[in-house]
Amino acid sequence: MLLPDPMSTLSTQLLVAAAQQTLGLGKRRGPPRAVCLHLAGEVLAVALGVKPALLYDVNCAGASELQSYLEELQGLGFLNQRLHILEIGENNLIVSPDHVCQHLEQVLLGTIAFVDVSSSQPHPSICSLDEVQDLKALVAEIFTHLQGLQRDLSLAVSCSRLHSSDWNLCTAFGILLGYPVPYTFRLNQGDDNCLALTPLRVFTAQISWLPSQLPVLLYSFSVPESLFPALRDILNIWEKDLRTRCRAQKDFADLSISSEIVTLPAVAL
Repeated sequence: MLLPDPMSTLSTQLLVAAAQQTLGLGKRRGPPRAVCLHLAGEVLAVALGVKPALLYDVNCAGASELQSYLEELQGLGFLNQRLHILEIGENNLIVSPDHVCQHLEQVLLGTIAFVDVSSSQPHPSICSLDEVQDLKALVAEIFTHLQGLQRDLSLAVSCSRLHSSDWNLCTAFGILLGYPVPYTFRLNQGDDNCLALTPLRVFTAQISWLPSQLPVLLYSFSVPESLFPALRDILNIWEKDLRTRCRAQKDFADLSISSEIVTLPAVAL
């Protein structure tokens, strides 16, 4: 950790203050203490390459507030890596340009699978990037955009926007967040899907950071249980890669990957 004593009360107070002062909206106070510390842990995981991106969903703070927050963390010495805020639609993702480009490059090489959950299908099915050409074009566009940012090292925290009016944002975010098996569906059929009452295996990856605090959630995604045997190799590769990335840093410890099977009357994507 880059703070003088990362486990000290003073250090955690500084992290909480950074979030509450920059991410508070109007006269309202910023996020609660536990949320502030978890957010800092997620940002650090992105900066260290443990996860490629973070979708900000704490409150409705915009890109300018997030930029101030990240710059505050860098000013504290908590981060020394360059970060980028990517606006897609009404959403903001925090990414490390270097790490997310490496991830997208692997996606374009076919290292992940997709599960088509279009409502017109009787059940989910596996498809590849090459089978869904609009997805391949989407990934290539994001990759080209972010690759261009790597040449500009003038800003420690930069921002950009991608126009996404015809994108499947569920799939785009699944890719950017590093899910090994993102869901996809045909946009012309609306937002409905065929996952209702389908047994799903939900994977959760957590890692320890600060004492007396809950672990930092790195990943949470699901795959249909019926497709799990066919997806096992891809999921094993994802797990092996995640463990390798976790071993390459010293700020987090005790990676835990678990799964459980759930069945829901409806699944929102």
